[in-house]
Amino acid sequence: MMQIGMIGLGRMGSNMVRRLMQGGHECVVYNRHVAAIQQLQDEGAVGTASLQDLIARMTKPRAIWLMVPAAIVDAMLTQLAPLLEEGDIVIDGGNSYYRDDIRRAAELQQKGLHYVDVGTSGGVAGLERGYCLMIGGEPDIVKHLNPIFATLAPGSGTAPRTPGRNKVDATAEQGYLHCGPHGAGHFVKMVHNGIEYGLMAAYAEGMNILRHANIGKHAHDSDAETSPMDNPEFYQYELDLPEIAELWRRGSVVASWLLDLTAAALAEDADLAGFSGRVSDSGEGRWTVLASIEEGVPTPVISAALFERFASRGDADYANRLQSAMRKQFGGHDEKKSAAVSNQN
Repeated sequence: MMQIGMIGLGRMGSNMVRRLMQGGHECVVYNRHVAAIQQLQDEGAVGTASLQDLIARMTKPRAIWLMVPAAIVDAMLTQLAPLLEEGDIVIDGGNSYYRDDIRRAAELQQKGLHYVDVGTSGGVAGLERGYCLMIGGEPDIVKHLNPIFATLAPGSGTAPRTPGRNKVDATAEQGYLHCGPHGAGHFVKMVHNGIEYGLMAAYAEGMNILRHANIGKHAHDSDAETSPMDNPEFYQYELDLPEIAELWRRGSVVASWLLDLTAAALAEDADLAGFSGRVSDSGEGRWTVLASIEEGVPTPVISAALFERFASRGDADYANRLQSAMRKQFGGHDEKKSAAVSNQN
């Protein structure tokens, strides 16, 4: 078993500490908010009052895992690096840009420090399910950390072996993989998240079609501004989306953990009344599309999913209004009011 320092005790970081402690590792923890430290200290972690305190409580060579937002990693390293000693290891388990990893590794190497980037997937369910870990760094350093990765990872029992696979000792079946040199872990995680964008959008669009399958029952305006619905009799279905999501979970080609989560959300509220539809993007989708452009690789699905997230936040509003203005200019077409505005009047 190993000793590991954890800086950043949010939802992911705290649960990772718990999983590591369940696996017998000693966790030395630090966070800006004292309550998070106290909670884990009560559960068996070694709480610390500062970065200096964390460093002092750890044995050499130290392995310190950063689980903080990508935007503050550099600031954290500026504070942390001067406190470390030659041979110590810094692990970035957040969602950093892989190019930043390459730069940080080179900077820390000049100080005799090692850097490992770990793309971490698993979300709030990781404590129970385990975390999929995509790792970049020096092979010997990654190997040294294998006990930590093996504890955090789901293990081989979570999925059956792929037919025809012959890499018996490969760690990928355990749920973690040394993907390559510095930056490789976050590069793989970046693309993973880009794929996630596309999958989420496909589920959302499909469910939206099902939700509107009763549109033929409603009255529709017939005018020059609206494309008519030719066959309303074909859209008379009142479909139960929570039940369909539950159905698809069982034996369907589109079954997945994302669908499991979708089914859970729909079971709570099929109308999703608690959500405005403003969809955030944390950067990985943008970086994936940028990589595809620089590689000359087409990614129409991921790109469209990313742009739709922009639109969901109102970033397409001006462009849409300008299109309405142009239609008014060239054809005298008045902009139709939305159903919500019409109802208010």
